[in-house]
Amino acid sequence: MTFRFAFGRPPAVAAEAMVATSQPLATRAGLRMLERGGNAADAALAAAAVLCVTEPMSTGIGGDAFAIVWAEGTLDGLDAAGAAPASADPEAPVEPLGARSVTVPGAVGGWAALAERHGRLGLEACLAAAIDAAEGGFAVGVRAAASWASAAEPGELWPPTRVPAELMPPPAAGDRARAPELAATLRAIARDGASGFYAGAVARAICDASWLEEEDLGGYRSAWVEPLSTSYRGYDVFELPPPTQGIAALEALALLQGQTPALGNQVRCAALALEDAREHVRDGADVSALLAPDFLERRSGEQPRLVGEPPGGTVYLCAVDGDGMAVSFIQSLFGRFGSGLVAPGTGVVLQNRGACFELQGGVVPGARPYHTIVPGLLAREGELVGPFGVMGGLIQAQAHLQLVSALVDDALDPQAALDRPRFRVEAGAVRLEEGLWDRRGELERLGYRVVCDGDAFGFGGGQAIVVSGESLLGGSDPRKDGYAAGF
Repeated sequence: MTFRFAFGRPPAVAAEAMVATSQPLATRAGLRMLERGGNAADAALAAAAVLCVTEPMSTGIGGDAFAIVWAEGTLDGLDAAGAAPASADPEAPVEPLGARSVTVPGAVGGWAALAERHGRLGLEACLAAAIDAAEGGFAVGVRAAASWASAAEPGELWPPTRVPAELMPPPAAGDRARAPELAATLRAIARDGASGFYAGAVARAICDASWLEEEDLGGYRSAWVEPLSTSYRGYDVFELPPPTQGIAALEALALLQGQTPALGNQVRCAALALEDAREHVRDGADVSALLAPDFLERRSGEQPRLVGEPPGGTVYLCAVDGDGMAVSFIQSLFGRFGSGLVAPGTGVVLQNRGACFELQGGVVPGARPYHTIVPGLLAREGELVGPFGVMGGLIQAQAHLQLVSALVDDALDPQAALDRPRFRVEAGAVRLEEGLWDRRGELERLGYRVVCDGDAFGFGGGQAIVVSGESLLGGSDPRKDGYAAGF
């Protein structure tokens, strides 16, 4: 995929409510829930479920999810990530694909928890649009088709990709695709709630396809957690704690706050924060020391090592309703098509999040691995500014830095901020997206090895909604198929 910068699309504008996603049917599903009297939580759930159908290379009910919910001035963090099997062998090598890469899928448990705690219309209503799309079929988007096809010819990616046989051959853009087995599983969840997934025939099929055991699934519970935060030039930035890498975005912004937001400073702050996150983020870890003033002062004078993180495929979406509730929601299979396995007869593509145990030297039985996926949210002086996020593996935390800086430092609207070309720090190099290629020399003079990268897939895709006076402004990344819309 190649683009010209800037893209030039204006932001979406709405008076009451808005939804922004990476697929048109998902945005439509979220808006219809709002029109029926639902709130932002209902809209987010409906959109997330549709994305599991229309963007199956990036997300699905066999994956994990996280969310930040702003409701009546308070924040709730949803952690719906699953663990490795309790019986896993810690001496066994980490597998990037296949049965031993699968961790417990947390998304469905998170859906049920979000619907119960914050929704109005119930989980069954929220899944209706996804069931219709899976049964009746949907037109495959241009970007989704390209991602699907490239996953079938993975090259030298890590983790490698494997498209399940059930989802081959890759469809062309505009082809009509159906997922009847997934529709049946979604119906079971709509009817029985989370137990329709974590028990019974679906759970047995997941265990038959992976190293998970029925006890691992039956004992799964999502959790409500307190978001982490830092201040950036008068704005409060919120992210989620481990096992997510949210601390990397916060540390990068905290480091950048004492400097000008020049490209070289952004690269350096992002690289330092990624280095620290890779070392310190573990399931249940306390990472608050990474935001301590004395630590930040010391780190600000050091040079980064340009460490890498695992890439991955993800979807991000956000919604704001007329009562001011905002939901920042992210969901993922990790690698494109996850483990490459489908639980027989269910349509459930299983995630390969266990590949991320590579970062900590081996599988930890019963624990969650490092998570690349992070939802974000901005506030100022106790008032909502808006939810935001950028999907795409290792780009996420550093893209949060770039997006927040564009919104705050340059006062861009959310669409213009998402349109901006991005950099990506990885092991040993800084990659520049088209639109930043003329800045190569600037970074090389600072000592970085720079690669001008024409593959837009590696630079993620985001959404954002910002409160602007009495209205809402929204943006959806042109690197994806979706749009932001409201009323």
